[in-house]
Amino acid sequence: MVDWSLARQVARFAAGSAPTAGKGEALPAIVARVEPEIAGYTELRPVAPIPETELLSRAEWAELNVGTLGELLDPVGDRLGERLSRAGALAGPLRAASGATLAAEAGLVIGYVSHRILGQYELSLLQPETPARLLFVTPNIEAAVHDLGVDEDSFLGWIALHELTHVFQFSGVPWLQEHLAGLLRSYLETVEVQVKHGAAGGLPSLPDPARLVEGFRDGGLAALVQTREQRMIIGRVQATMAVIEGYAEHVMDAVGAQTLPAYDGLRDAMTERRSSRSAPERVLQRLLGLDVKLRQYELGKSFCDEVVGWSGIEGLNRVWSQPEALPSMVELRRPERWLARVRDAAPAAATA
Repeated sequence: MVDWSLARQVARFAAGSAPTAGKGEALPAIVARVEPEIAGYTELRPVAPIPETELLSRAEWAELNVGTLGELLDPVGDRLGERLSRAGALAGPLRAASGATLAAEAGLVIGYVSHRILGQYELSLLQPETPARLLFVTPNIEAAVHDLGVDEDSFLGWIALHELTHVFQFSGVPWLQEHLAGLLRSYLETVEVQVKHGAAGGLPSLPDPARLVEGFRDGGLAALVQTREQRMIIGRVQATMAVIEGYAEHVMDAVGAQTLPAYDGLRDAMTERRSSRSAPERVLQRLLGLDVKLRQYELGKSFCDEVVGWSGIEGLNRVWSQPEALPSMVELRRPERWLARVRDAAPAAATA
């Protein structure tokens, strides 16, 4: 249904032609250096080797992530194609036009994000047999070092800490990848593609743009879910991602403060980078749901910092004991409730 070849072309065009920069050349050695520091602090033990460090251009990252997006959206696109096939003689043109439109939009979104991303632990949730990859977009890293005025080696180490922590999480917590994949599959199965017939008789009508904009303004992409089941699944996904991202942010600070020579100021500089956007950029981020990810960083990090302050990293690592131990959105805002729940559950689990 979606013309992913066109999406790749649009994404590469939007990403631009900046080549892989030289500032990331030290990253493989830095990743190797911080790996034992993360292992020592988190006490997580990956069951698979750490992926080789890869340095990418924006266009290379964009093309890769168009493929990842295709894995997620193809089932929904296929259902849309089935609906459009009922339009009779218009079915072919409608499918072609819809596929091209979705491809262009997807390519533009990925192309935009390619200018912001610094690093990524690329993990295929729906195809677990696909090898994971550890990626860094060096033109963006070079631009960030220049714009923030920070020490290059310390900044590279800080970014490596974040992405490598994700490796430890997903490779060191055996159930985490399948848990997220299950939530994602459940959500995609609930997405109903509806093509309503217009008053003119038989022609499919598009959704009301005003309603879509209102939904985005009120709560981003997650506000457009229609059913109680979808809201519950989205809530669980958001809570899980907040813990994953917040844990990585916590490790960045906890390990970085002890190991990076010019650590002071990195957190403030990164916070400023994430928040300093022009008005049009802020609107676009909200429409794309990227502001939700920023709130995940903040809420998840606050939760992790507070729990470690009360019960150490051993207490925080209870989130990885089983899926049921993950906090809810309410518990993320009230960490003491989560601590009370997992403490009460521990004796029962031990005697089960």
